[in-house]
Amino acid sequence: MWSHDTMTYCLNKRSPISHSQSWLLQLLGKLLPCVTRPMVLKWSVTQALDVTEQLDAGVRYLDLRVAHVPEGSRRNLHFVHFVYTTALVEDTLTEISEWLERHPREVVILACRGFEGLTEELHEYLVACVRNIFGHMLCPRGEVPTLRQLWARGQQVLLSYEDERTLSRHRELWPGLPYWWADQAKPTELVRYLEHMKSCGRPGGLFVAGINLTENLEYVLVHPAGSLRKMTLPHLAYLTAWVREQSPGPGARCTNVIAGDFVGADSFISDVIRLNEKLLPC
Repeated sequence: MWSHDTMTYCLNKRSPISHSQSWLLQLLGKLLPCVTRPMVLKWSVTQALDVTEQLDAGVRYLDLRVAHVPEGSRRNLHFVHFVYTTALVEDTLTEISEWLERHPREVVILACRGFEGLTEELHEYLVACVRNIFGHMLCPRGEVPTLRQLWARGQQVLLSYEDERTLSRHRELWPGLPYWWADQAKPTELVRYLEHMKSCGRPGGLFVAGINLTENLEYVLVHPAGSLRKMTLPHLAYLTAWVREQSPGPGARCTNVIAGDFVGADSFISDVIRLNEKLLPC
């Protein structure tokens, strides 16, 4: 299971608005920060558990949107989802590595993506950090290994990297995984989209089905006191019911990684883990 926008738990009202957002939103963030930043923040936070708590809960796929803050130091990298996080990438990767050292039989997939503001030099710096922090834990690119193969090699990390130029230079990196993103505010429309994608046949190898709802401008205007959390939580029972109906495996209509928001709020994690029981012989 994947925690969508893993690092948004550490956003706060002091977090500056991303430079990738519209000039108007950035301007409002500077002129009226006490109004604009809290409003943006409540639609940016997708997780309540910190990264160690997510791993402890059973999350094994972390969605890491990397960014360089222009006003920050030359090499400090942060995470981003509308606004920049307070957490540094290097510190977070170290936290994940320390958790893996305490759990030598566990394997995680790290998806590094976004890369707002990263130059080629910063990409190389990030890859060097990954090598230095994870070392022998990294599984180099190739055929998707089984858990037994990873255990035998002492490897615990598959790191996907959604930058083609950097990917081509480093065997430690895996290509980005296909992501089924419905971009829908209504849970019924989200499920309809996922069922349509299943009917088209699954991609080869690893891929992600997202059960995360996405607000649009119309929804935000109609719900001025709302937030992504208030939007998501009432529909989690409906969405996790869809999860429980899925089947893992290589079949054309089977699911693989499933992504969600506020992963600790209900039975999502245990429901995804329990799907593996369908692979066991009767």
